[in-house]
Amino acid sequence: MRYVLTAEHEIPGRAPLTIRPGDVVQVGDRDTEWPAFVFVTASLGTGWVPARHIDIDGSNGTVRVAYDTTELPAVAGESVDVIEDDPESGWSWCRNSDGREGRIPHRVLTGA
Repeated sequence: MRYVLTAEHEIPGRAPLTIRPGDVVQVGDRDTEWPAFVFVTASLGTGWVPARHIDIDGSNGTVRVAYDTTELPAVAGESVDVIEDDPESGWSWCRNSDGREGRIPHRVLTGA
């Protein structure tokens, strides 16, 4: 499904993190703006991951569902295709006209 961005989406300065089932991570704080997410530290980096993708035991966790934190930079008025929607987290995995993919928050997508 194609959507148009209503506002710019800038990506964070932190490198993207990809985690896979079975990975062990340290679990930090829950995000105050995006409460579905917890901050994790993995062997390859850090990032925000939906808590429901991790079996959490105290400050440690085991990844149950693969997740890629890559975000897609975009400008207002740009069209993107939603490849995978995640209404619980408020984000969608999108592809732009150049073929780049990454996550964009629903709040900047019309109709999401």
